[in-house]
Amino acid sequence: MDAADATIVDWAQLVRAEYAEMPGLKLTERQIQRLWSLDAAVCDAVIASLIAGQFLKQTRGDAYVRFDGVT
Repeated sequence: MDAADATIVDWAQLVRAEYAEMPGLKLTERQIQRLWSLDAAVCDAVIASLIAGQFLKQTRGDAYVRFDGVT
C-alpha cells in the first residue's frame, strides 16, 4: 500500500490485521512507523484511532499491544 494513496482508515485496518495475526505483537511508535513506512503524523493518527476503538493500548514501556479489556 502506498502511503500517499492510503487513508487513516486503510492504515488502521492494515495495522489491525497484523496485530490480529500475531497476538503477542508489541511495537513502539517508531517501529510502527518503520514497519509500514508511515510518517509521524499518519502514525499518530492510526495509533489514536486504534486506541479510541479499544483495539490497542500503550504499555508502560511506550509500546503498543492489543487491548485485552483489562485495565
